[in-house]
Amino acid sequence: MDVTDQITLIKQTYGGSDRTAPGGLAASKNLNYAKGASINTAPQENITVIPFTLNYTDTVGLFGAENTFVKVNLNIIDSGKEDFAEPGWQSLVIDEAYIGTDPNYTDALMDTAQDLAPVNDFDPAALTRDLPAPWDPMVSINLKNNKTGNKYIDSWFDVRLYTNQKEEHPFDDMYVQRKDSFYIGFHARNQRRLPYNVSCTIGTELLSSLDIKDRSLIGD
Repeated sequence: MDVTDQITLIKQTYGGSDRTAPGGLAASKNLNYAKGASINTAPQENITVIPFTLNYTDTVGLFGAENTFVKVNLNIIDSGKEDFAEPGWQSLVIDEAYIGTDPNYTDALMDTAQDLAPVNDFDPAALTRDLPAPWDPMVSINLKNNKTGNKYIDSWFDVRLYTNQKEEHPFDDMYVQRKDSFYIGFHARNQRRLPYNVSCTIGTELLSSLDIKDRSLIGD
């Protein structure tokens, strides 16, 4: 079977090379093969537990896409090991190994089989790791450029947050809904290959939108 025509087509498509690595995309004029080169084709991350940190180390720019985007989808249903207390309250700390030494207090006895009905207008205690449900809950987003340590490289690299409407957010901090999405954009501002080291931490705070003082941080 003659495969000459197919081989020729491949060479024409990839600019004389069979490799589709980012390092060969610009030379072959085929940046459409780069992942996330457009915000409309951004690869997606799905987050259900907070807090969670996304770490990105890669390169952007010459011989690759000059702009790279990632879409982060949030469907927060669990707090993992993090403790989120209701506003105005402190969470209970249970330490089964602790032996009480304060003479003014007796050790607490926890027996879920006895605490079944309200007593003196107090409901039975409930142990849960469910997230609190403030009115219009918002999750914090913090973007950090950890940089590479080379000021001549770092000064030409830029990373940005974008709202679910694909609009650039002016700050590195943002609050979004528990079930929402946002974008991270990595941008080369110079015609050279730029390495980067970026982290994005999601959900160190879970607040009602009423408790967010700086309204400009809400990503609509």
